[in-house]
Amino acid sequence: MKKLISKIIFQIIGWKVVGKLNYPDKCLVIAAPHTSNWDFFIGRCYAYIIGIVPKYLIKSELFLPILRSLIKWNGGIPVYRYSKNNVVDQITEIYNSNYKFILGISPEGTRSRVERWRTGFYHIAVKSEVPILLLKMDYEKKEIGILNEFHTSGDIDKDLLFIQNQYKNIKGKIPKNYNPKIF
Repeated sequence: MKKLISKIIFQIIGWKVVGKLNYPDKCLVIAAPHTSNWDFFIGRCYAYIIGIVPKYLIKSELFLPILRSLIKWNGGIPVYRYSKNNVVDQITEIYNSNYKFILGISPEGTRSRVERWRTGFYHIAVKSEVPILLLKMDYEKKEIGILNEFHTSGDIDKDLLFIQNQYKNIKGKIPKNYNPKIF
């Protein structure tokens, strides 16, 4: 039912799914640009359409008593931003203890313009030995889908430059909030 409703929504608003539709059992998906609250809605519809159940990191402040169950049911994993914890190790443990685990991350970390992306996603992929799938959300073309899939080389500068080049022509909902330069 969610798939059908999502397809109808995409048809009404003019969005289309492009690129690879088969995901590995374990992978890390980075979604960019992330410039609006609408990104979550578009991304969720996309996941229903292609039939994946991704988990995602979300700030713990949103885990309010009423919303907590809904967020967890929907795939949310709380991140406690103001405490000393190692999210990379925590997520690596989840990858290691599950047969299937797809994690979606917005490396910008916020909908506002940032000087550089957070690189935790890269370290998670390296430590967990999972591929990174580059998901584009192009509001200009109204397209969402995988641009590329790759395994990290261990050369962070080279890999981040590759990712940066993949996203250079993608337009977010609010273009001024997107900095396509990763580092």
